[in-house]
Amino acid sequence: MLLAASKVLDRLKPVIGVNTDPERSEGHLCLPVRYTHSFPEALQKFYRGEFRWLWRQRIRLYLEGTGINPVPVDLHEQQLSLNQHSRAFNIERVHDERFEASGPQLLPVRALNEVFIGESLSSRMSYSWAVAVDNLRRSIPTLKGLASYYEISVDDGPWEKQKSSGLNLCTGTGSKAWSFNINRVTPQAVEDVLNIAKRQGNLSLPLNREFVEKVTNEYNESLLYSPEEPKILFSIREPIANRVFSSSRQRCFTSKVCVRSRCWDACMVVDGGTSFEFNDGAIASMLINKEDELRTVLLEQ
Repeated sequence: MLLAASKVLDRLKPVIGVNTDPERSEGHLCLPVRYTHSFPEALQKFYRGEFRWLWRQRIRLYLEGTGINPVPVDLHEQQLSLNQHSRAFNIERVHDERFEASGPQLLPVRALNEVFIGESLSSRMSYSWAVAVDNLRRSIPTLKGLASYYEISVDDGPWEKQKSSGLNLCTGTGSKAWSFNINRVTPQAVEDVLNIAKRQGNLSLPLNREFVEKVTNEYNESLLYSPEEPKILFSIREPIANRVFSSSRQRCFTSKVCVRSRCWDACMVVDGGTSFEFNDGAIASMLINKEDELRTVLLEQ
């Protein structure tokens, strides 16, 4: 579904997903599983108009700055290893002219789920990539603490220097995916915080399992929002805070985020499938535009 959606940049063409392997895939973006085995019934409902359009918001990306390369690397097709991922950009440099101190370049992709920005070692999520990273870190100890250095501006506000394991920006569609797992809390953490609040504030709280789970669920559910809402949720992964670097907001709902790279081998990855070089001097602007909505359907069970 993500791959199909990446080929449609306007809001006119409907994109309908069918889960062809419900035993191994949840298929959150597809029709309900029952229609996998009764697709003619789904077609009849479409014909009779027994559905509603679901306009999923997407993130538009602009890239500007010194020495940027707006040519993407398709990670689905190349299935790159750790070393190949960096070399792929070097190969593109031979064939493509670099943009020096250029104006904003609108990138030829729209993020349906999320955008992740970070050093190359952090910017891939597959199991095989994680194994490769783990093996590399064992052989090169200095990479164990590798972090992403960048500056961030939210809603055209002041720039803030940050250092972290990377930056995730998601839509309402993607709020159930990686972003949720970055920000969700466990009952154990909630219970610890409530115990501290109880002691410090002399509060009378029923710290039983039911109460803790209720608070936990309410917090975690607040991280989710409708795919049709025109806003971005950005999240900082493992922020580093000290005298030089700060993280005034670890996560926030916003309409626009700008990031200036200070990284040496970083990528900007869209929906886990399309990657752009994002090194020192590059500036990315990410925002929601109604023209980029993805036209999907909501079909009842």
